[in-house]
Amino acid sequence: MKPEEKTVVIHQPDFMPYLGFFDRLLHADTYVVLETAQYVNGTSKSWMNRDKIKTQKGEQWITVCVKKAPRETRIKDILLLDDGRWQKNNLGLLHQNYRKAPYYKEIMPFVEALYGGEYVYFWEFSFASIKMLLELFAIDIPIVFSSDLAPRGKNNDMIVDIMNKLGAKTYLSGTGAADYYDPAVYEKAGIKVIWQDFKHPVYPQQFGEFIPYLSSIDLLFNCGREQSGKILRGER
Repeated sequence: MKPEEKTVVIHQPDFMPYLGFFDRLLHADTYVVLETAQYVNGTSKSWMNRDKIKTQKGEQWITVCVKKAPRETRIKDILLLDDGRWQKNNLGLLHQNYRKAPYYKEIMPFVEALYGGEYVYFWEFSFASIKMLLELFAIDIPIVFSSDLAPRGKNNDMIVDIMNKLGAKTYLSGTGAADYYDPAVYEKAGIKVIWQDFKHPVYPQQFGEFIPYLSSIDLLFNCGREQSGKILRGER
């Protein structure tokens, strides 16, 4: 594959991401797990260690609890809280709200296996949740960890450095990166930036009116592996 033909997605290992994340991977040739970036928590835009599920009362956060760390700590160095309670609470929330979903029996064993694993660092557990969802959606994409590339710089400069080290010329970005996007940096490096144009699919849900932008696990519980893959790919 020629460099100009190689499309790369670079994104931190968010916990059980929403469908838009996986839509990007369907249109890319490589996924770079950005676990060397700074861990961000405690803001309205921070979804790294949490995502939303649907309950009878509407949206509700499901959260991975981590130990407090200094502001500049990298994602790869964040430790999980090891009291065992948040894992039990998460599984309880999922059971309570999806036990009557059509595909609960198909999907819940994968979730239980995820939570049954042994993890020390947040990124390990969060990346395991991504791997679980990749399997359930039947997405096969080469994965590279940013720590193996030792990227230099921040924001745009870091992205360009990663792209250069991969020998890639097309970067597929989510719209969240628009806040710090500097086109001049990419133009100078000869890198083409494509902005994701994701239109959220509507699918059967429990508990009334459809709510978009939940964790991808919501689609899987409601529609199952086979149909969810088709919905994500726009094949239905």
